[in-house]
Amino acid sequence: MALTAYLRSGKIALGALAGVLLAGAAWSAAVPAAVPAAGADSVPRRIVSLNLCADQLVLALADRSQIAGLTRYAGDPAMSAAAAQARGLPILKGSAEEVMAIDPDLVIGMPARRSPAIAVLKARKYPALDLRSPDSYLDIRRSIRDVAKAVGHPARGEALIARMDRELAGLPRARRPVVAAYYQRRGYLTGTGTLIDDLMTRVGVVNLAGKLGKPALSQMGLEELTAARPDFLVVDTATDRVVDQGTAMMHHPVLDGIPRIGIPQAWTVCGGPAYVKAARALSGGVTGKVVSAR
Repeated sequence: MALTAYLRSGKIALGALAGVLLAGAAWSAAVPAAVPAAGADSVPRRIVSLNLCADQLVLALADRSQIAGLTRYAGDPAMSAAAAQARGLPILKGSAEEVMAIDPDLVIGMPARRSPAIAVLKARKYPALDLRSPDSYLDIRRSIRDVAKAVGHPARGEALIARMDRELAGLPRARRPVVAAYYQRRGYLTGTGTLIDDLMTRVGVVNLAGKLGKPALSQMGLEELTAARPDFLVVDTATDRVVDQGTAMMHHPVLDGIPRIGIPQAWTVCGGPAYVKAARALSGGVTGKVVSAR
């Protein structure tokens, strides 16, 4: 994911995330906790999401009447691909007391970061589903199935997966060798073993970071980047405007000759339904063929 660099960029204070229960944008590394089997009497009625990525799956798969609380970033279009769907739903500020007042019958996405507030909720032993951070489309499909089952709508999850599969199958791939760099503010470069790399592979693109043997997240200066001669730069659309030194770096004249493909960060920061939008944008950028949503 590009999330780590996004956080380091200063757009979100790391210290604030560490101390706020509901602000955790990274998914828990824990395996799914025990959740009651789906059934007419066990369908949860008060679902609380505790991180940004869980927000988006809950919005896609649960009934609105089931959603009792989302994180403070759920309605932020710069952060969430499902911001429009979150309008009108309860947004929590970040305290354990808020969650306890709801008395949820399902908590999804317990943040991995430890804090006193998290410890309080863990001790309450609410029915919970923790999710792994997906680094591939296969992981996304697994998360969709887990959440759909937990919220009582497994068929809805299968329908979403089938629709995503169809749309992805129809995307054109690069016909010639194409090398792209996912380049972010302050020179961060996203490497292999990430959702970005999985997207590139899907549309027939070679990840420059992988080609150069870079780790999942690294920094690359302008001279090194231009010397590597990528065919495309894949960038966050928010960096189209210069707002600080980090974005100014991405508008240096030495990069003028490299075509850019813009993808909103909200489509790549979490593994979910927006994966298809990101894949469509990347495919269209490298092939020149725009494929509309079905």
